[in-house]
Amino acid sequence: MTVRQPVTRFAPSPTGYLHIGGARTALFNWLYARGRGGTFLLRIEDTDRARSTPEATQAILDGLRWLGLDWDGEPISQFSRADRHAEVARELLEKGAAYRCFATPEEIGAYRERAKAEGRSTIFRSPWRDADPSTWPDRPYAIRLKAPREGETVVEDAVQGTVRWKNADLDDMILLRSDGTPTYMLAVVVDDHDMGITHVIRGDDHLANAARQTLVYKAMGWDVPVFAHIPLIHGPDGKKLSKRHGALGIEAYRALGYPKAGLRNYLTRLGWSHGDDEFFTTEQALEWFDLEGINKAPARLDFKKLEAISARHIAAMDDRTLLAEIEEFIAVTDRPPLEAWQKDGLLRAMYCLKDRSKTFVDLLDKAHFVLTKRPIEPDEAAAKALDEVSRGILNELTPHLQNASWTREALETLVKGFAEERGMKLGKLAQPLRAALAGRTVSPSVFDMMLVLGREESIARIEDAAATAA
Repeated sequence: MTVRQPVTRFAPSPTGYLHIGGARTALFNWLYARGRGGTFLLRIEDTDRARSTPEATQAILDGLRWLGLDWDGEPISQFSRADRHAEVARELLEKGAAYRCFATPEEIGAYRERAKAEGRSTIFRSPWRDADPSTWPDRPYAIRLKAPREGETVVEDAVQGTVRWKNADLDDMILLRSDGTPTYMLAVVVDDHDMGITHVIRGDDHLANAARQTLVYKAMGWDVPVFAHIPLIHGPDGKKLSKRHGALGIEAYRALGYPKAGLRNYLTRLGWSHGDDEFFTTEQALEWFDLEGINKAPARLDFKKLEAISARHIAAMDDRTLLAEIEEFIAVTDRPPLEAWQKDGLLRAMYCLKDRSKTFVDLLDKAHFVLTKRPIEPDEAAAKALDEVSRGILNELTPHLQNASWTREALETLVKGFAEERGMKLGKLAQPLRAALAGRTVSPSVFDMMLVLGREESIARIEDAAATAA
């Protein structure tokens, strides 16, 4: 027996940004398909014409591309397939698996009000389900699925396990509205079947839909895909993720300076596990990812853990790859692009920047010393560190540096010895030295800065600071 390679899909509605939860769903689908040599497809569920916008569609595509999630073929528009959806509804009608329902919205509303008053189920039971065609009125009608009334509908979910629904609790859902437009519930099934989807991996807020959609598959005689309903992402407080928890869209995480590999790692680990592994590459995730490792409980967004994983990915990146990602980040955050001398300086400084940076914002802040030119403008704290006494000490230090061997070991020995001779602790000397070199009181080690800047630039900055008027 030939085992078919998986075909998965991501099917967002283009009504806003790419939500962080949607990004994780896309990632899970991408990992499952790509890790098994399968196909990952993209469908834009744009049937809500009032809320769907080209800008939102573009934001979704841009977000997926930035995250590194490539898809096969062209994105499919659900709206463009309305004729095919209607065709299937009519086919179900011809097979006797659906029926014409002439009930008006007013009649349905009145039925539910009576049922509620009488303490009965408010699920609408259409009087047209088994009506004689001779009684059909000459007016528009909806096409409803003739759902079974007895027994159970069972979904074997790859995450949730066996889930059962009593058919008595399922309605005869509308497939085609009286104006001829298909419903979402029908469109999803038809599209998934026609696209050859083998695994439907989506949020568990769709779990109830799986039962009703399964009835459509069976009525058409189509294979039911493997369903895998993944728990939603909650905020740190355990409540459903909302604006009060901070960044919701993938573009916000990009603007905050998280590397794409770090965010992929974090989102993969958010609700899925491979033993105790926290940090892993995308190649490892592709090899390891499976549906069995997905947890049933909702995952909690933890920004500290995201920062920790992000930091490890920044530290592990090749310097030139890291520079390229930083340039991408700069381009989308309206910062001025790096000049050639700044890129060269960043590359020289990477060794003392990337091991201590949680985000690109963090790294660029630490890199201020190599991204700025003389004269260095000290911030308020740095200016305080350059008082008259400190400037006098820097003046004394400068001749020693002019003849020093420019290695870390030699510089450390020289500066420590200089401090000891004057009865000072190294920190007392390091602060004005840091202020002179970086214009900040927080920066990489003064010895790293001196090595990156070189003898001439370092001494010039120290001389500038020492000569600054109090």
